[in-house]
Amino acid sequence: MSQLEKFLKMAEDELTEYSTDARKIEKLRRKISLSLSLVQQRQMKSELLATMQSGKIAEIVEKQRQAAALPFWGIGGLGLLLGISLNQPIGLLAAILGTLAAFRIQKWGWQLQAKRLLLRTLEDIEERITQSSK
Repeated sequence: MSQLEKFLKMAEDELTEYSTDARKIEKLRRKISLSLSLVQQRQMKSELLATMQSGKIAEIVEKQRQAAALPFWGIGGLGLLLGISLNQPIGLLAAILGTLAAFRIQKWGWQLQAKRLLLRTLEDIEERITQSSK
């Protein structure tokens, strides 16, 4: 597991906790500062920027992942309802595909949020270093 993947997992773990973004950044900042040198942090930031996706759809999914997945959850539920009540296999297929699409959209949004949190943490570290050197 590379350094970037390791810290992305840490960022995902921080997302599970109910706290402010500032608190999440503070906790991540400590972990990153203790385990990586400044050169490694900058290298990880450039690697992270290279992997981040841009675009309107990625932005919507990152900020509103649950709302973006909601239509697919509806398709899954409706497909299940119609598949069972009308005994239609196509409804059950729609239920499976809708649920799978909704799950993947939410997972993608979660990963995008973790990347953004890690990027903001690395930027915070750089900002603190430049402020302390002045």
